[in-house]
Amino acid sequence: MGPDTTLTRRVAATLGGLALLNLAFVAAVGSLLAPWVRPLVAALAAALPLGPASAPVAWLAAVGAPLLALFLRAQIGYARRYAVSAVGAREVDRDEYPDLHARVDRLAHLADCPPPRVAVVDSAVPNSLAVGTARDATVVVSEGLLETLDDAELDAVLAHELAHVANRDVTVMTLATFIPAVASGEYAPLADLLGGRRVWPVAAAGAALVALVAATVPDGVAAVSALSAAAAVLIATYLLGGIVLGVVAVPVVLLSRSLSRTREFAADRAAAVVTGDPAAVASAVRTLATDPARPPGADKRSARRGVRALCFVSHGFGGDGAEDPPFDVPVRSHPPAEDRTRRLREVAADQ
Repeated sequence: MGPDTTLTRRVAATLGGLALLNLAFVAAVGSLLAPWVRPLVAALAAALPLGPASAPVAWLAAVGAPLLALFLRAQIGYARRYAVSAVGAREVDRDEYPDLHARVDRLAHLADCPPPRVAVVDSAVPNSLAVGTARDATVVVSEGLLETLDDAELDAVLAHELAHVANRDVTVMTLATFIPAVASGEYAPLADLLGGRRVWPVAAAGAALVALVAATVPDGVAAVSALSAAAAVLIATYLLGGIVLGVVAVPVVLLSRSLSRTREFAADRAAAVVTGDPAAVASAVRTLATDPARPPGADKRSARRGVRALCFVSHGFGGDGAEDPPFDVPVRSHPPAEDRTRRLREVAADQ
């Protein structure tokens, strides 16, 4: 089956929008670095034969592009680790789950994507998700999924998750969960960093800043002024950061919503083609679509909005979810099961 051009266009448009929003953040960070990178930028601009356009191109090449790549990579890495830990998943090896690994390897070969890591959630609620990037993905399944579905349905769900990996929409959706989750308080990278007693990166960054100022600003009074200005900007960023994140999060949510329905339909179709069994995909959708009853003491983190958007069906892995945070943009992350099964019947008719 050839590539889904509609999905490809939506993935490209969503990724482009996310990159622009992140570039705005990078521009703010770059302004803090301006006093120290200006000599490098000036030298690069002088070497570029672009006339008046040399300066902005040099800024983008020396500051913007490296910071943007680093920031996007950090977001994807953090979002993947958070999603896996939020549902209580643990990575499993081939000795512990040989059949599951064999299925994933076989279906990954058919889907033409690298075999992902495999993680299992100790939850009776049947569900699955894929998170990460096309080259470094993790497929998470629950014990309930393994116990509820028959062999054909399990292959269908795994093929669906691997289609997200092969189509690269998993990368975009993983990235799209970050800013809204930080704005709502679901993700807390700095708190996680400090809560884990990993204070040394912050201390090292502060020491590096002091050393950089001392090396580039020889005048003691000027150095103190530069540090004071940087501290003031950092404090203002901290105080106003929630507002800024909330403003940026709204278009991110709208972008991901524009992609979500298309990606689910495309993954269902790809799973039907890879397995050769559209009926099994439709059966799995019907089986898992009903939101199951959950025990009162279930872990509420597993129903968080960012994680639910990545799942095969939107009820997560258990828990009735925390109350909606102050910042919340309602979004339907999955098309209705009836629409999914109707389209799968069309795939079966085509076959």
